[in-house]
Amino acid sequence: NDFLEEVVEKQKTDAKLLKYRTLIEQGNKLDIEIDVNGVMRCRGRVCVPDVPELKKMILEEGHRSNLSI
Repeated sequence: NDFLEEVVEKQKTDAKLLKYRTLIEQGNKLDIEIDVNGVMRCRGRVCVPDVPELKKMILEEGHRSNLSI
């Protein structure tokens, strides 16, 4: 999925998420985990990096979709 690939790349540049990634790699148990595809998730939900364009894209897709978000 192109969207998740973009999220993964942006997660690697987000300062706050990088701190969590470091803690996870050090073996700390957190509610946040990195799945088999490299996507950082908190309790199963994708951690969205602090990138305004990405957040805007998510909101616009949610408004266009027939599904509820």
